[in-house]
Amino acid sequence: MEIITGYTGKKHITAEMDRDVNIGIVGGDSYVLVTGSQLEAEVSSNNEIKIKDGVVMHQGCAGSIKKNTYDSITISNGSQGMKRIDLLVLRYERNQDTNIELLTLKVLQGTPAESSPTIPQYTVGDIQSGDSVSDMPLYEIELDGINVTEVRKVFKICMTNADLSDSIGRLSANAIVEEGKNSNGYYRKWNNGTLEMWGSQSITRATVNQSSGGVYHSDNYTLSLPYTSLTNVSGVSLNFRSNAGVWATQSTGGDLKKTLGYWVFGGANTTVSGSLNFRCTGTWK
Repeated sequence: MEIITGYTGKKHITAEMDRDVNIGIVGGDSYVLVTGSQLEAEVSSNNEIKIKDGVVMHQGCAGSIKKNTYDSITISNGSQGMKRIDLLVLRYERNQDTNIELLTLKVLQGTPAESSPTIPQYTVGDIQSGDSVSDMPLYEIELDGINVTEVRKVFKICMTNADLSDSIGRLSANAIVEEGKNSNGYYRKWNNGTLEMWGSQSITRATVNQSSGGVYHSDNYTLSLPYTSLTNVSGVSLNFRSNAGVWATQSTGGDLKKTLGYWVFGGANTTVSGSLNFRCTGTWK
């Protein structure tokens, strides 16, 4: 074991050590960090693209364009009647004689084509394994004739720990913590306290014989919910399934925490049987 963040009386910290620490924190892939302008591309002309300030982490190797500055990238002239895609990469290079390492922006020029130009190949290297060249693609630059028509971002953004914590908090709020069923139906508990309930209740020979405004309705029936809500349920949906042309609506019955009240309606004085499907929302905490 060797200390990294500590004084030993001699030079002992290497770039490989720092890269390994960064890989352990950020990951072993290549990212642009959430700081500065995040290497935003600005097309100045058909021959120049400005890459604004930001910080990259290329396989643990950190590099930056100084804040409130930019690097200017030159694009070779396009050809009339031809299309082309260039690839802007961040290139890591290590001189194999001196072991001096560099990060530079480099344009890989594509091959002109009348249609469907291809993206240039780039070097996929492994810095920590000792490869002397490793490219991180940043932008695909599309030319139509002599004009730059599109600059497409192809790099990944690494979220900050604060952003990750917020995202996890939102996911946790929307997480299902328990699901269950019983003879009264099904329920689902969400971490934010929402309680979903649904199910089906068989109705046998319900008498629809009380006239009201040209239609008939039944007595006030109640159904038991599969889980007791802490608050009155809402968003109640009732669907009566039978062959008798009848329907159901919520009534004033039930305590709205353990039970729901409902009436069965029809266009004639009749006795019906069928299945009542229900769905509602309450709270469990």
